[in-house]
Amino acid sequence: MKSLVAASVGGLSLLAVAIIDRPAPATSQTPTSLPVTPASYAAVTANPAGDPVRSPVPSRRRPGHPVLAPVPTAIAPSALTDVVKKTCAGCHSEQRKQGNLSLQGFDMTNINGSPELAEKMIGKLRAGMMPPPGRPKPGGDTLDVLAGTLERMMDARYALNPNPGMRTFQRLNRAEYERSVKDLLGVDIKAESWLPLDTKSANFDNIADVQMPSATLLDSYLDAASEISRLAVGDPKASVSTSSFKIARLASQVDPVDGAPAGTRGGTSVTHTFPADGEYVFTITLHAIPTGQLFGSAAPFDEKIEISVNGERMAVLDVDRGMSQADPNGMEIRSKPISVRAGPQRVTAAFIRTFEGPVNDNIAPIGHSIADTQIGSQAGITTQSHVQMFAVTGPFNPTGVSDTPSRRRIFSCRPLAPSEARPCAEKIITRLGAQAYRRPLAPKDVQGLLGFYDTGAKEGGFELGIRTAVEALLASPHFIFRIEEMPVVSKPGSRVAVSGIDLASRLSFFLWGAPPDSQLVSLGRRGLLADTTVLIAQTKRMLADKRSIALSTRFASQWLRLSDIEKVHPDALQYPDFREQLASDMVHETETFFDHLVRENRSFLDLYTANWTYVNEDLARHYGMPGVVGTEFRRVEYPANSGRAGIFGHGSVLTLTSHANRTSPVLRGKWVMEVLMGTPPPAPPPNVPDLEKTGDSKEGRLLTTRERMEEHRANPSCRSCHVFIDPIGLAMDNFDVNGQWRIRENGTSLDTRGDFYDGTKISNAIELQKVLLKRPTPLVRNFTQNLMAYALGRRIEYYDHPAVRKIEAQVKAGNYRMQDFIVGVVKSDAFRSRKVMEQADSGTRAPSVRGGR
Repeated sequence: MKSLVAASVGGLSLLAVAIIDRPAPATSQTPTSLPVTPASYAAVTANPAGDPVRSPVPSRRRPGHPVLAPVPTAIAPSALTDVVKKTCAGCHSEQRKQGNLSLQGFDMTNINGSPELAEKMIGKLRAGMMPPPGRPKPGGDTLDVLAGTLERMMDARYALNPNPGMRTFQRLNRAEYERSVKDLLGVDIKAESWLPLDTKSANFDNIADVQMPSATLLDSYLDAASEISRLAVGDPKASVSTSSFKIARLASQVDPVDGAPAGTRGGTSVTHTFPADGEYVFTITLHAIPTGQLFGSAAPFDEKIEISVNGERMAVLDVDRGMSQADPNGMEIRSKPISVRAGPQRVTAAFIRTFEGPVNDNIAPIGHSIADTQIGSQAGITTQSHVQMFAVTGPFNPTGVSDTPSRRRIFSCRPLAPSEARPCAEKIITRLGAQAYRRPLAPKDVQGLLGFYDTGAKEGGFELGIRTAVEALLASPHFIFRIEEMPVVSKPGSRVAVSGIDLASRLSFFLWGAPPDSQLVSLGRRGLLADTTVLIAQTKRMLADKRSIALSTRFASQWLRLSDIEKVHPDALQYPDFREQLASDMVHETETFFDHLVRENRSFLDLYTANWTYVNEDLARHYGMPGVVGTEFRRVEYPANSGRAGIFGHGSVLTLTSHANRTSPVLRGKWVMEVLMGTPPPAPPPNVPDLEKTGDSKEGRLLTTRERMEEHRANPSCRSCHVFIDPIGLAMDNFDVNGQWRIRENGTSLDTRGDFYDGTKISNAIELQKVLLKRPTPLVRNFTQNLMAYALGRRIEYYDHPAVRKIEAQVKAGNYRMQDFIVGVVKSDAFRSRKVMEQADSGTRAPSVRGGR
């Protein structure tokens, strides 16, 4: 059916060319502005939280807004200029230019012309990082006055020339595509089967500036549309194909897997969508030892594998302990053909458990149950067979397509006579199309999709016609892209309100990572989302919905870089109990913890101070927390003297900031500075040797990580950055690679003492969180910036910082409640309005585009 939607893809390609040909926004240029100095501030303010945004905005100051009196400065501008030159220009001169920044020509009275420079200075000053340790600092509150003055000047500058920013378009990434297909058709898919890996920018995979389409990408969406429509509608003439599921080597196969029947262990359990009723063959591939024999062949019992569908046993396969890779079938075991109905079915291939309890071995069983395949041939060590791959092949002898959840969702009517087929198809297409495009369909949209229906129906009848139309829907640029409508009259460079329909999509993809529901679309169509009260009420409603878990699994997971744990495979000899299930539990702990903060509207500061977390039995045992039984996660307080505080006690963070065979205070310190504080250290200078190049032993003993770091830091070019990084990372060095508490390394007592860059003595995670919260401003602002970037789908620029400071002031009054941050972002001008793209020809009016939302 792929050829039938070529026209749709042609439209997509034309749209892509049109987007690519548009000039990029001049984000690095300073927009025209009126002069603002410390002596005379503009008598204007940004749009109050309660004002709806109007479109277009013809004047710089809207009538009815309060007028602010000039704000005096505590120190004269000339004196502040001298402070910067005397304190900062030595390192930040034209010759040295440390941090790629020169302040040699700094002048406070002209800073209005350099807003990016001013915002960089504000960030460093509020974090207390400048001047660096060891350099003289001005007395009293001089630096605070300097930062406050710069902030007021930048805020006043923005008030004169509001710039909500802009983006060309957004494309559904993998996660959003999966959720959109699930909402539309009720089909669970893995977008990775067709779509390439999403590129990240500014921490997130939904940033528009890296989502430009390519021919290869568009062809991937076409392939996905063809296969998904086939699975959703069903294919009674489906040809034989094979779907494979690989089990990770790091996964333990000692315990039952999620979804498997009771009394089993290991293997895999997946939900697989069968295209038709028919017979399917299931193939299991087992692990072998290096010499080709079965891993676990020396076990004192015979193994059997159970194949079940939706928990019902369909076959039991004997495992031949003498099988070898040299056999005709290699390490594969195949079932006889098994009848399975179309649609999503839970399919499991798992070993039947043969014993319970501990094993009396020379070596106790470990969590990483197949850390070394060679160990399976050793006596005195009990090993069990492991599944390496599971495959489903079919259908053979298809007999039709049974009723499925996706078919019930698609076929809302059925023609009883040939004359009723096209009107019924039109009803189905209009309903599905409005949901897919996230807006009501125009008559030309309906007619275009009916054309695809006619082509399919002519070839194979009503159902093939609907399937072809569904394929066209999924391949349409209106589904794949979120292109916001531009008012017919819009001057390039002006500021316009986001339409109600587009605002509904912005809000839904922000909070749910999915398309808007019918209630949100209805409010958007009627323009009611322009009312701040309605907008806030919808935000609260959506936060209470279970779909807001996306803020944890999508936003928080990317902000905290939890996926990096997949890159760390702790050494099996040093950390034999680390396994894929434990890593998954660690990530789930952090996501559940963050979800609780949002859902219960707790303080953002709990992220650092909480003396509790969420664990299940396995994770609690790993942390040394007694009294937790079962697989369900529940809230548990940290034991006294556990050394854990907030996310600094989470195994996910501690593991992803480690190497496979040792902890890394440098990675941990860098993670705190970059991810939490928003003040990343500069890249290391060229030709600086890696820490691994330093000696790992001295005078007959192994050195600790700290001792090796001190040798590395002796290089003057390294010390300037490591004086910030190392004390932060060392404060968490009592936790090993997989987050367990320790007091010794390589037989030597740990020394985790250090001086935070403000001079405070710290030696553990609790003292670290206390010193960070002495200065919460960088933590709060960095969190707000990341939340805004994720919500807006674009990078945060210098002109966004006044809005960040406004949100910070609002949430501070309520003790930094999590939902206050979210509401602050939703109410911001940047979320509710946009700047009209500048055209190459300033006399050309911006085109009106109505696309998918």
